[in-house]
Amino acid sequence: MVEIKTPEQIAKMRAAGLVVAAIHQATREAAVPGTTTKDLDEIAAKVIADHGAKPNFLGYGGFPGNICTSVNDVVVHGIPDRATVLKDGDIIAIDAGAIVDGWHGDAAFTCFVGSGHSAELVELSRVTEESMWAGIAAFRKGNRLEDISKAIEGYIRRQPRPASGKYGIVEDYGGHGIGSQMHMDPHLLNYASRKRGRGIKLIPGVCLAIEPMVTLGSPHTHVLEDEWTVKSDDGSWSSHWEHSIALTEDGPLVLTAVDGGKAKLAEYGVTTAPDPLA
Repeated sequence: MVEIKTPEQIAKMRAAGLVVAAIHQATREAAVPGTTTKDLDEIAAKVIADHGAKPNFLGYGGFPGNICTSVNDVVVHGIPDRATVLKDGDIIAIDAGAIVDGWHGDAAFTCFVGSGHSAELVELSRVTEESMWAGIAAFRKGNRLEDISKAIEGYIRRQPRPASGKYGIVEDYGGHGIGSQMHMDPHLLNYASRKRGRGIKLIPGVCLAIEPMVTLGSPHTHVLEDEWTVKSDDGSWSSHWEHSIALTEDGPLVLTAVDGGKAKLAEYGVTTAPDPLA
């Protein structure tokens, strides 16, 4: 069943989302050459504690970190450690979450370490991020879940192809419901699938984490022996972007964006709901 949130519960999810936004800001600033992914994890832990929140990644299914740190060809669920030292030219996806009063926030971004990144990598991240916003813009009352999937895939497929041939939309991982738990129904594909039907109807109170993962090659992945780290099958580098969003009577609210998604969604002609914590 899909959990429908009250306005009061959405306000608590907004509080959790702002903690996640603070984690993003702190780790983005710290993601420089010479920093280890464990350093980033410790920074995230401090931000969570300073806000009086709780981590939702740490211990989840046995996961050992406060955040996921996925470097280069690691698509998702990278484990922070001392051995992984960021180098000039790396890219890293940082996926972070927090709990406030039992309600969850979850979001990810791709960060460029140092300088000298190819135009192809910069475009990969841009395309992935913009596909997320296209999906968020389709998260409106009266639409169905598949409309989000179509918007994400459609945006990606309309972009000029990279030198590798085409963008790989990762198939084994996608978005999800979020609320009193971090991962809930429904599962959200980042591509349209006739086998899955059109999905649930989007109504006020539905909250989703929308998170495209895109590679510069194959959409296929495998899990390493640590049972967490997911890599692309062909070694191609990847990008991961995510926001948690609530649908309200007044429209969408991007819970993990500082401005609630107002600026980006305005580009799509979408007006965001008022921020309950403003």
